[in-house]
Amino acid sequence: MTSPPVSSLPVTALRDAISDCWNQIGVVGDQSCDKLPANVHCRNCEVYADAAQRNLQRPVDAQYRQDWAGHFRARQAGGDARDSSVLVFRIGREWLALPTRIFDSVAPQATPHVLPHRSGRGLLGIVNIGGKLYPCMSLASLLGIDEQGAPAAKGRHTFARLLLMRWEDQSFALPVADLHGIVRYAGSALQTPAATLNKGLSRFLLGVITENEMRIGCLDTALIGFQLARLLR
Repeated sequence: MTSPPVSSLPVTALRDAISDCWNQIGVVGDQSCDKLPANVHCRNCEVYADAAQRNLQRPVDAQYRQDWAGHFRARQAGGDARDSSVLVFRIGREWLALPTRIFDSVAPQATPHVLPHRSGRGLLGIVNIGGKLYPCMSLASLLGIDEQGAPAAKGRHTFARLLLMRWEDQSFALPVADLHGIVRYAGSALQTPAATLNKGLSRFLLGVITENEMRIGCLDTALIGFQLARLLR
């Protein structure tokens, strides 16, 4: 007997059909899964991928849409509308952000292939992501950030990644030590950077935002894009 297609399952049946084994025996659980040594992380496992596909294909009812529409329409009590969106990442000890709109995707960390006679000055080499070549650029070098000695994250796993950024007609791969995710904030909440910040970084900042206990430096998109493009010349 063949199982019904995912799209034909009721919401409750589909939810029950997805077993969150990654929370029980995977990286978030007791790590006793026999697939874990080969896959290293649950994200690389076919069971996790199948669950993700089932979750994305679940039917959406009218009440679900209405609830989320109301959630995103609501304005925080006593606060301004969150009209800006950034992707927050860490380099060394510094949490930084660039506008969400300039990023195409996030990719796993990859070792760049060094280009002859083009080492240093922020260009690390080229990386192959999904069959496409990207220049791999060091924001740490550009911003004067020490990548060593960053404190270990508490209560969660951290993974270095590549951010695939687009500026005008050029794409770049930017290595980061950790990725926090997308943060929405009110433009009026942008604060002046601390005077004690290193000068190499401070000249690239538009301001600072606060997310829970994190202080995040919002980078000047135009200046970052211009400097990255200049490094390729």
